[in-house]
Amino acid sequence: MKRKNLRFGSIVNNIPLNYKFSLIYIVGVLLPIIIINLVFLDRISDLIKSREQQNLEISLERARKDIHDFIEGGLAVSYALSNDKNLYEMLDRTYENGSDFYATFDEQLRDRMNSYMPVNNQIQRISVFTRNNSIVSGGNYQIINRSISESEWYKQSIASNNHVNVTAYRVNETVNSPSTTPYLSVIEQMDKYNSLDKYEKIVKIDLDLSKIYDFIIREKDYLSLYLINEQNQIVMSAQSGYQRVTEEPYPLFRMPDDKHEEDIHVVSVGNANYIKGWRLIGITEGERISQAMLDIRMYAGLLAAAVTVLTFIFLYVMLRSYNYRVKRLSRHMQKVTNEKFELIQMDEGQDEIGGLIRNFNRMTARINSLINDVYKLEIQKKNLEMERVRAELNFLQSQMNPHFLFNTLNAILVVCTKNNYTDVTDIIKSLSKLLRRLLSWKDDLVSLQEELLFIEMYLKIEKFRFRDKFDYCFEIDEQALQYKIPKLSMQPLVENSCKHGLQAIEGIGIIKVKAVVVDSRLQITVSDNGKGIEADKLKGLLFTIQSETSSGTNIGIRNVYRRLELYYEDQVRFEISSIPNQETVVIFEIPLRLLERIQ
Repeated sequence: MKRKNLRFGSIVNNIPLNYKFSLIYIVGVLLPIIIINLVFLDRISDLIKSREQQNLEISLERARKDIHDFIEGGLAVSYALSNDKNLYEMLDRTYENGSDFYATFDEQLRDRMNSYMPVNNQIQRISVFTRNNSIVSGGNYQIINRSISESEWYKQSIASNNHVNVTAYRVNETVNSPSTTPYLSVIEQMDKYNSLDKYEKIVKIDLDLSKIYDFIIREKDYLSLYLINEQNQIVMSAQSGYQRVTEEPYPLFRMPDDKHEEDIHVVSVGNANYIKGWRLIGITEGERISQAMLDIRMYAGLLAAAVTVLTFIFLYVMLRSYNYRVKRLSRHMQKVTNEKFELIQMDEGQDEIGGLIRNFNRMTARINSLINDVYKLEIQKKNLEMERVRAELNFLQSQMNPHFLFNTLNAILVVCTKNNYTDVTDIIKSLSKLLRRLLSWKDDLVSLQEELLFIEMYLKIEKFRFRDKFDYCFEIDEQALQYKIPKLSMQPLVENSCKHGLQAIEGIGIIKVKAVVVDSRLQITVSDNGKGIEADKLKGLLFTIQSETSSGTNIGIRNVYRRLELYYEDQVRFEISSIPNQETVVIFEIPLRLLERIQ
């Protein structure tokens, strides 16, 4: 057991401080909050589902009862009319002419139907049909003619074995019209009195479908309701409505493929024979339950967030002093490893961490005092090394100046010989300026513009020497002119192009000098269209200029490379590329952050 405890303690000790605090917060605070909220959400979800299920059942039953009462209201009127003996007598009477019928109509029949309308607002129309041809068709009284006999509702009434029928059907508004109007009617045979059955009589109560539609729409937040007749046809739904439509007959109801069994709720509209088989089907849309679940999740999430924020603030306040002081101590200990002996300037506190900080300050002050002498000696050694590097730079520069002067004088000699010591005024002036510039350059670093002016004077001398066989051009980025470079770091490259690249070619030799700023680096390019360098020779040249030991060849270009390396160490990119008999390009790049700017 002890070994296990020690191993566990070792693992804990290896965890960084920030991770420890995070684990304390996650395991001690967040995890319990999450578990409690999950248990809470699970329980509440069950309660919400149970409550919503009850709401759905209440909604379905409410709609069923309203539709049932709606139909029963029409049946009550139909029952009253079918038992009206006086109405039977007037419908069975044979009238001599229209005037005879209208007299009876005005006296007995005109307001007989209208008296039921105000107290039964679900009734849209009351009609009585008879085969007594002596009456005049119109209003609420109609003769059963061929058109009526062929109507859908009449056929359903005759085919039914029931005395009373509730029938859903559609009627074309006009003969050629493709649209139909839906109807729901209570139809009852008027055969109560055997002595008054001379003519067939039928009472038809047309119910107002907009009322049933209102019942269905009222429950749409809970269920999508469908009123289905005994033939499994959709009589009414929120989608079909009750206006004119082009479909005929009523569409059949099919269970949606994307719904589960628990989403379908079915209830019978009533138990009477006249509505036997009529059902009210409710399909759960899931929006209410989803919204209720979303609301409770948002509430639980906000509660969890509030508790999390409060506990986080509390832990942050309690642990901040501990974490902050330990981090300060750790940073200063890291500085000690980098030989920076700084004291921690802060209120240490009186706890254990404060004691550690005070002991650290005393230890740091003591170590700084002990190594002070050693550090001074190290600075002296570094100063000596810098002097050695400076001396090497001066030596390299002193090699370059006589070499350049010798070549220039030799050029003047050749020109003077060719021209019989005449027409040398310009070249002597340029040489004088070159010598004056060399003598006046005291600083190791000069502006790029000064270096370019120096190169231009040198190229004027060379152009005078080669005449029409030589030309040069400059491509200088204005941004590059604000930086300083080591003096005479470009001239030896131009001199090499003149001496080794252009003398042996036929045609016009061209030297191009380019200075640009690319990707935060100063790029210097010197190129010529001379004879170029073979691949093997180029490889040997690169090895020679990068070698630590000096040789008698390629002194100028090696001095440029060596000086750039001493100034900027390995941060300089130096490249030479050449295509034999086409061109030679020398490029060196210096990071801008290492260059001085012109003040």
